[in-house]
Amino acid sequence: MRKTDLSGASCPVARSLGEIGDWWSLLIVRDALAGMTRFSEFQRSLGCAKNILSARLAKLVENGVLTTGPASDGSAYTEYRLTRKGKALRVPLVALRQWGEDNLFTPDEERLGLVDRRDGLPVAHLDMRAHDGRVLGPDDVEVRSFGG
Repeated sequence: MRKTDLSGASCPVARSLGEIGDWWSLLIVRDALAGMTRFSEFQRSLGCAKNILSARLAKLVENGVLTTGPASDGSAYTEYRLTRKGKALRVPLVALRQWGEDNLFTPDEERLGLVDRRDGLPVAHLDMRAHDGRVLGPDDVEVRSFGG
């Protein structure tokens, strides 16, 4: 199956998925947000084949989500660091995490949680808000064409 180029799609969701790629790429970004920088760290965390990880990392670098540079400890290793564009993926990943917490776990099931570094308390659920600050539900929005 050949991958479709979504870079010209009018739908931001389609373009985003075309840019980020597949679930391996999102898990790489998740791990980078958690502080991982080295190929070996990503491989150990994800357990994927080296060729798959290498291809995904290269694509994330090509698309400006990650950048490469020398290891901060002065060793010969290369480190992968999130760009501003990559760091901006934290919010969509938090939304995906919260959707998973709400829909894919039983209340008593153990899971990893996201907490505020300052006080260690769970992060509040993200809300979709109108221009005036009102909280919007799933049925309160629709897709319309802009610009052009």
